[in-house]
Amino acid sequence: QVQLVESGGGSVQSGGSLRLSCAASGFSYRSVCMGWFRQAPGKEREAVASIRSDYSTTYAASLKGRFTISRDNEKYTLYLQMNSLKPEDTAMYYCAAAAEPGAWCGLRKNEYAHWGQGTQVTVSS
Repeated sequence: QVQLVESGGGSVQSGGSLRLSCAASGFSYRSVCMGWFRQAPGKEREAVASIRSDYSTTYAASLKGRFTISRDNEKYTLYLQMNSLKPEDTAMYYCAAAAEPGAWCGLRKNEYAHWGQGTQVTVSS
C-alpha cells in the first residue's frame, strides 16, 4: 500500500535552514505528482509546493524564494529545502501524493489522495 514517511523536522532558530525528506513506497512514484503542505496550530492546512513527474514545480507565492521542492526518482524520495526560516513557518509539514500516475497536481488539497503523518518544524525567534 501507499506509504509516505516524512523526516528531517526539528527545532531551529530564526534564519536557519532545514531539509525535509519524504520516503515514498507502494506506488509508481516516478510518474506521480507530489506536494508539501503545512498546518500550524489552529489554522487550516495550506500548500507549500508541488512537483510533477516532469520536475515542473509550483510554489505558494509567499514561500517562493525561500523554499525549494525537489524529487529523487531513483531513491523514491521527495525533499523540501527550507532557508531563512521564520517563526511563522512553525507547523507540521506533510508530504502528499496525487491519486494517479500522470495526474496533475498543484496547490489544492483535493488534488492529492495520499498523505504522510507529518514532521514538526519549530522556528524560534
